[in-house]
Amino acid sequence: MLTSCRSDAPTKPVDDETKPGGGGARSEVRVQLNEVATLDEPVAFAVHPSGPSPVYIAEKGGRVRALDVNGEGSASEQPDSVLDVSDEVSTGSEQGLLGIAFHPTGTRLYANFTNRAGDTRVVEYPFADGKADKSQARTLLAVDQPFANHNGGHLVFGPDKMLYIGLGDGGSGGDPQGNGQKLSTLLGKILRIEPTASGYSAPTDNPFVAKPVEGARPEIWHFGLRNPWRFSFDRANGDLWIADVGQDEWEEINHVDGDKGGINFGWNRREGKHRFLGAEVADAVDPEIELSHSDGNCSVTGGYVYRGAKIAALTGKYVFGDFCRGELMAASGGRASELGAKVENLAAFGQDADGELWALSLNGPVYRLVGAS
Repeated sequence: MLTSCRSDAPTKPVDDETKPGGGGARSEVRVQLNEVATLDEPVAFAVHPSGPSPVYIAEKGGRVRALDVNGEGSASEQPDSVLDVSDEVSTGSEQGLLGIAFHPTGTRLYANFTNRAGDTRVVEYPFADGKADKSQARTLLAVDQPFANHNGGHLVFGPDKMLYIGLGDGGSGGDPQGNGQKLSTLLGKILRIEPTASGYSAPTDNPFVAKPVEGARPEIWHFGLRNPWRFSFDRANGDLWIADVGQDEWEEINHVDGDKGGINFGWNRREGKHRFLGAEVADAVDPEIELSHSDGNCSVTGGYVYRGAKIAALTGKYVFGDFCRGELMAASGGRASELGAKVENLAAFGQDADGELWALSLNGPVYRLVGAS
């Protein structure tokens, strides 16, 4: 089971096999946090294709809120409720409303949540006039979850306008069902699909559509993942960055070409670069960054490559953190360093229409990153 580093704090998908400690190289780039709002367990962030404001934030309990912000990132009014599925959502420590994304046309909102039975549902809602129409909800994808943890939950429309969906390995510990390496299940994968009027299709250039493998699911884009807790495309070059939560010792950040599918990241044969269970996988790709639990890490939270205009020295660096340590980090050239700002119970990052970055604390605060004065 996964818990916060604080026994009295709410939880996001993190492991309870954690160790105390901290540390990390200090970056020459320093950032500060401007608190914009306080919400109820904010856990996911999205922007609408129509413009920079409002930004949309999902609360773990089942609501999506629209937050109007001015040019400096300050909230101008109380956030509006855009969607409320709290009556449909399970709320265990790793369950809830876990991801949201807008269709590139802006006419549909997608939500990834665990239903009352604890199973994953990706649901599509018509979106107009700032509201999602719950009465016309359509379940796009349904995945049974064998355990309560490792649900993944992230949703992203890529540069190719396809919908990418992150799913954990199904939970428990050590992937007892071997789902990470099993191509007949959607668990432990990043999926790539195209929503259609009748449901969805698997694009013809998906790896197991272009080159079929017996029993392999056509929706699979990447596999060998334990619990991908946030992934993003670099808006400058399309590269894909994936943060994958570790088991006993290692958190990892993976960095690959965004248009190259079929990559095996190794779980559960390996944790990070290290042998974990069973025979080694010959084609497993090494992570770009490893984070040791001995340094106080427990559950990596993926972010974005910075492409904004307000923190020039951060341009091109991948910003991320860890739920327990909370230190914001920047990675470049396979090395990570601290940015001098900390978010308690760091649940997610966001990237707004201008490329500026946000950070969400499961405790409630919503922050915008700015350069240190």
